[in-house]
Amino acid sequence: MAGADYALEMSGVSKEFPGVKALDSVTLRVRPGTVHALMGENGAGKSTLMKCLFGMYTPDSGTIALAGETVSLSSSRAALDHGIAMIHQELQPVAYRSVMENLWLGRYPLRRFGPLKLVDHQKMLRDTQALFQELRMDIDPTAWAVDLPVSKLQSMEIAKAVSRRAKIIIMDEPTSSLTEHEVEHLFEIINRLRREGVAIIYISHKMEEILRISDEVTIMRDGRLVGTYPSSELTTDLIIQRMVGRDMTHRFPPRENDPGEVVMRVEGLTSADPRSFEDVSFELRRGEILGVSGLVGAQRTEVMEALFGLRSVAKGRVIIDGKEAQIGSPIKAIARGMALLTEERRSTGIFPMLHVADNTLSASWKNYKRRAGLLDLGRAEADVRRLVEALRVKTPSTRAFIQNLSGGNQQKVILARWLLTSPDILILDEPTRGVDVGAKYEIYTIIADLAKRGKSIILISSELPEVLGMSDRILVMCEGRVTGTLEGKSATQEEIMSLSTQFR
Repeated sequence: MAGADYALEMSGVSKEFPGVKALDSVTLRVRPGTVHALMGENGAGKSTLMKCLFGMYTPDSGTIALAGETVSLSSSRAALDHGIAMIHQELQPVAYRSVMENLWLGRYPLRRFGPLKLVDHQKMLRDTQALFQELRMDIDPTAWAVDLPVSKLQSMEIAKAVSRRAKIIIMDEPTSSLTEHEVEHLFEIINRLRREGVAIIYISHKMEEILRISDEVTIMRDGRLVGTYPSSELTTDLIIQRMVGRDMTHRFPPRENDPGEVVMRVEGLTSADPRSFEDVSFELRRGEILGVSGLVGAQRTEVMEALFGLRSVAKGRVIIDGKEAQIGSPIKAIARGMALLTEERRSTGIFPMLHVADNTLSASWKNYKRRAGLLDLGRAEADVRRLVEALRVKTPSTRAFIQNLSGGNQQKVILARWLLTSPDILILDEPTRGVDVGAKYEIYTIIADLAKRGKSIILISSELPEVLGMSDRILVMCEGRVTGTLEGKSATQEEIMSLSTQFR
């Protein structure tokens, strides 16, 4: 029943794409001044439902009502005009523009100069400074977006949504790139917005976060509504059971790997950029899962990108199988049996306009050359199908565009890409970021199986339970330095946090 008691009512919303029914008569009701969590496995339909609300998709059927009034949201502009703002999971700032230009994009303040209207940069700067002061955010308004770390870009997007004074704000994985301190700050902002009557739709796979910040939780599965529940009546186990339709008593699979001899030794690796890492040394063993932990700014990603030939180093040695390796490019790294799954799958992982098959084969086409120089497409397609089935990628076909897959399934396709190169050393940078609990377990199982088969894994993760649950040893970094190495079986969160905060 439509009514002004709800800030939002989506009733009987359905949406179908070629080969898949993404939404099947879904209903979502959100009250003003509440945080309403939206949960479900990757592919459950959460993002599709929110894209219908934000005017990015047009529902095949169903209605949308705001404060009791049925509306038509034919575009994102229409949604914004109706007081709906969205913080997207995949950040896509205009890289070579300033923070303030990104913040006010499409609504720059103008001033008259004779018959012309010009952008008033001084007013834009003042407005941005006032907004950041109001939100207590320490971001330089004049800095270029390309120079900001992911956590600052995430904060910028949060500020942009708040600046619109929206009545409904959709937050899609807003804490995925934030530090613990920044998460606490975000929750303060959310609580202020809640007191002001703003309705917040909060999408996250972090159970503890959901139970702490939300008033109600709506759970979806396979494009359908499972139910809406008061947060006070839920537990982590109940949420997982209703999300996946089955009990998951163990968050991490049993591991049967047996780490052996050292396959890679890194000695005194120092970045060519003096602001980055220095004197990094560690060992990686055959069949080992080496966790890498640290706070945002610890330079974990930068070290691994240097190992893969994506960043220049000033000094240091990398020794693989007893021989010094000169890795100056990803091509040379791949030739030495290395693979890198990057942190930002949208910007540096997938080729969004290509099919699942092309994304999977992009690093190994040379393996399918025939003598005449032609490609063995039949064998290539067979290998893609085998991996898609083995990794349980949810896709209508291998010819579906990867941009239409959920984040977790995109991650599996990238993992399949590297498995086709038959690597001995896999560097996995935040492999489960933005991935639901069911898909996480599947990825964990793949990692554990690879280690059992003798592959050496470097697992970078910002989630301490993940590092502790999956690692044989844990390398901890702070401000570009290694501050300690812990045994996975005996390590604690307190020990990791202590080493992560050993600032200079």
